Amino acid sequence: MEHITSTPTMKGPAARFTGDVYLNMIEGPAEPARLAAGLVRFTPGARTNWHSHANGQVLYITDGVGLVGTRDGSVARVSAGEILKCPAGEEHWHGATDSHLMAHIALVVGDGNGDGTTWLEPVTDEQYATALANN
Repeated sequence: MEHITSTPTMKGPAARFTGDVYLNMIEGPAEPARLAAGLVRFTPGARTNWHSHANGQVLYITDGVGLVGTRDGSVARVSAGEILKCPAGEEHWHGATDSHLMAHIALVVGDGNGDGTTWLEPVTDEQYATALANN
């Protein structure tokens, strides 16, 4: 058994996020298990870049209100206690609304070479505004 009483909070890198995002890693994808888990906190208006996961992703929303969008224009409004599953390879983004923070635990199964995430370009302000207006 390993009892971890705290983990350091890191600021999300600007190369992967728009706005202020903070991350506490819970578990990294280490062999033989490949689970990566982290608590991610988004300030109002903050969001990830477009990205995908080799083996999919599960988001458990712990606090606030957020949005999760896909390339086909689908957007889900999520709030505390809800779960959202992103299938393997689906390009998507997630973040807070413009008026609320949002926090989630992100769970991914790595691909043997890390967490299997492919980071892409930022979500534009226009894409984000459209998601907000329709949700």
